[in-house]
Amino acid sequence: MKPEEYRTRIVEPGQFESGRHFYPRVLNATIHPIVSFFLRMSEESIIARYCHLNPRVDQDALRSILRNQPNHFRWGGADLFPVVTAKGEKKVVVIETNSCPSGQKSMPLVSELDDQGGYRRLIEDTFAPNLQKHRYKSGKLAVLFDKNHMECSGYAAALADYFQEPVYLVPCFQGFYKDYIRFQEGVLEIRSPDEEWIPIRGAMRYVTQRPWNRIPHHTKTFFLNPIICCLAGGRNKMVASMAYDLLNAELGNTGLEINTPETVRDVVQQEVPLIVKRFGGYAVIKVPYSNAGQGVFCITNENELKQFMDTQFDYDLFIAQSLIGNYGWSSVSKSGRLYQVGTLPNKKHELFVADVRMMIQSTPEGYKPLAVYARRSKEPLQAQLTEGASVRDMLVTNLSVKLGQDQWDSDQDRLILMDGKDFTRLGLGIDDLITGFIQTVLAMTAIDRMASQLVTQKGKFRGKLFRSLNDDDALNDEIFVPADY
Repeated sequence: MKPEEYRTRIVEPGQFESGRHFYPRVLNATIHPIVSFFLRMSEESIIARYCHLNPRVDQDALRSILRNQPNHFRWGGADLFPVVTAKGEKKVVVIETNSCPSGQKSMPLVSELDDQGGYRRLIEDTFAPNLQKHRYKSGKLAVLFDKNHMECSGYAAALADYFQEPVYLVPCFQGFYKDYIRFQEGVLEIRSPDEEWIPIRGAMRYVTQRPWNRIPHHTKTFFLNPIICCLAGGRNKMVASMAYDLLNAELGNTGLEINTPETVRDVVQQEVPLIVKRFGGYAVIKVPYSNAGQGVFCITNENELKQFMDTQFDYDLFIAQSLIGNYGWSSVSKSGRLYQVGTLPNKKHELFVADVRMMIQSTPEGYKPLAVYARRSKEPLQAQLTEGASVRDMLVTNLSVKLGQDQWDSDQDRLILMDGKDFTRLGLGIDDLITGFIQTVLAMTAIDRMASQLVTQKGKFRGKLFRSLNDDDALNDEIFVPADY
């Protein structure tokens, strides 16, 4: 990790440099025409096309969802698996939703004249309008981060250019965040390079590792996104699963539905063998509050099950999901067996699992796609599992590599760009992108509505309600409540 990531830095207007905020491959990439066309589609065109292919969908209901103005969750990303049913029907499944999504550094520019790309669009169309409406007006601007310095510094530079004022880029790592941030009567204050505590009126937040233990769920400072989004599902797979179910029930006969693997919530470790058996011997067990590929266990045999059962965890509860593998080794769920579409075969005739990250933003006109990229697995997908095969390496696509406490790297070799070369490898078309966008909007809407249920109109956290939804003592003990709250 670079030394500059351990100290607060002031970013001045005019300091945005593309080479610092995009991967080198992206700088020379030309966006694929299909992806470019998708990003430029109007809302009505998206509705018309989607409802044409899904005639049972209520157009008015879809239009209402796309134009919805969220109360909390205004910027997010979903990890999506293109899958196939046993009958050959293609679907897009939401694996998880992220309340601090990466993606800008991996996204080719839609227009070569717009060198800041999605960095600028998020600031201009989402951050700025909501900051303007926020009551607290005093103080400076900041970006808080504990990961992904390349993108976070890009947001700081884009903020500085848009508002034409200095922006503070502030580390918020687990080990020493108190050296850099504090909260005074609900206002975020950051320690400047001159050792002065400075109030902040608005902040971009890319704090991803248990952010609720450093930042309170309600602040006078405007946050994109506030911590309540993480607790309500953006960093909490347990509550997210419940939020998805609630929205699906509410959507009723509209023809709209969030597609997810079958999920069992509130699982204690001793129950896992029974649930694996219920899923036909194949399952994915997840620590609900982990991210970046951490805390994911693919169970396909007795050895993998034993390794999981022998592991000690910091938390008490897990979620169990149906495993989506190849046709010969996927879970048997209530909705049937799903299997991976995978990439197109390479020269060795190998297919790899690939997911698509769809990043979207809420604007005054409604939800819009902001960035798209894909990731493939380390190992090719096998038709039948062989002894010694690593199912995790065949299915897990996350690029993050944990090097140590607060230290991360990224496996860029598995990154699939939305350019003329890489996009074709996915075998996807514009209808898949439209479906992925709508699934992401639905997932974000579900989590935003859950977030609204977890706070009162005055912003107070409904702790008893949250505990009834997620009764994990270790998690609840982590939630930060300031002394003056």
